[in-house]
This record gives sequence, structure tokens and C-alpha cells, in this order.
Amino acid sequence: MQFEKDYIYHIYNQGNNRRKIFFERENYLFFLRKVKIYVLPYADILAWCLMPNHFHFMVRVKASQGLTIHAENSQPLTHKARTFNNSIGIMLRSYTRAINKQEGASGSLFRQLTKAQCIDCPKGISPSWFVENGITVGKVHPEFDYPKVCFDYIHQNPVKAGLVESTTDWEFSSAMDYAGLRKGSLINKDVAVRYGLVDGIFI
Repeated sequence: MQFEKDYIYHIYNQGNNRRKIFFERENYLFFLRKVKIYVLPYADILAWCLMPNHFHFMVRVKASQGLTIHAENSQPLTHKARTFNNSIGIMLRSYTRAINKQEGASGSLFRQLTKAQCIDCPKGISPSWFVENGITVGKVHPEFDYPKVCFDYIHQNPVKAGLVESTTDWEFSSAMDYAGLRKGSLINKDVAVRYGLVDGIFI
């Protein structure tokens, strides 16, 4: 993955062989605690959704490298500054170790490559999003507003999967925060508003 400062990216991955990556509620919460440590120093999160066998994050990159990450107790996790790309890898490996211990398993929990698609880079038209074989894939439609398409797609995931009837019924996404039903600390609403991502779908 390559990240550039001040651009928006759609980051996603799924379970190896499409297997579950979240087995109980605490797994989702544990993963989100890791996101605060390993993602927030580098990026503003604009939208997120955790599904039983995959995850999506829409972020605006603040810094792509040169940061020292701190744990919740403010102690440095390492004295060596790392890149955003490395930080995501460390987060997923750390989560994998915890889940393998919980489940008495071993090996890879996630697909080998986490995808990061820039959706507002100037190098050409960014794709809109649709699902193919359980994972998001890009498709070019020049008339679409791609950041908004991606933003809405991420929140619609649980509805399209038949897990809930409304986006705000799914606990593990930012839809509840945008609807004012929860005061989550992951998303940056000010940045989302600046990019025109919030509309009538949310109160």
C-alpha cells in the first residue's frame, strides 16, 4: 500500500478464505481499540464498518510516515518511527495473534494483502464501489461522486448483507455516530462535512 498525505483512501481486507475475523462482540471492540492506536495518529477516519469476515475504513491521510506510536498509557510502543503502511500491518498481526490464541488456531487470519484505494487522487478518475466475491471492487463511472459513493457503500454493507434493516441498526460502523445515536471517538465529522460526505441519510 502507498499512502500520500491529504488524500482519501478506502482501506479494506477480509478473512483468509473469507472466514470470520470477528467471533464475538468483544473482538470487534478489541479491534477498534487497536485502530485508535495504529490508525488515528496517521489519518482522520471518515467512515468505518466492521463485518463478521471483513472490514472497511475510509480515511484522509494526515501523515504517511515518521511517527512514533503510543499505547493507551501514552508509552511509546516503539522508539523507531514507522510508516502508516507498517502500522496497519502491525495492527493486523497483533489482532491475529490475539484471535488465534482465543480460538486455539494458528496461521493467517486475514488475506495477505490489505487493499488501499485512493479515491480522490489526481492521477485519474477514482472508481465507485461494488461487491464481488465478498470484497469491494472498483468500477469506473465518471458521473459518480466517488468519495460519497464509497462513504455510503461502507455504511450500507450490513444492510446489503442482510444483517440489519437499517444502517443505524449495526453497532460496528460509524453510521450510528453520524445519526447522532452514539458519540463515537473514531470519526472526524468536521472533515467529513468539509468533503461533502454527510447528507440526508444521516440526521
